[in-house]
Amino acid sequence: MMWQDLLIALALVLVIEGVFPFINPQGMKRALLVIAQLSDPQLRFAGITSMLLGLGLLYIIH
Repeated sequence: MMWQDLLIALALVLVIEGVFPFINPQGMKRALLVIAQLSDPQLRFAGITSMLLGLGLLYIIH
């Protein structure tokens, strides 16, 4: 059952990530240009923040 849950979570991530470029492709292009101009430490900070928020949300939900 654990592998099935992991695959479901992965599928949901793909669906959620696909919504923004589907709804607003020009906005997605602009966002990617801004992201490409960020420094490595800024990207790392955004990544760790996203991971911690996700872990916090999982903790609250579970």
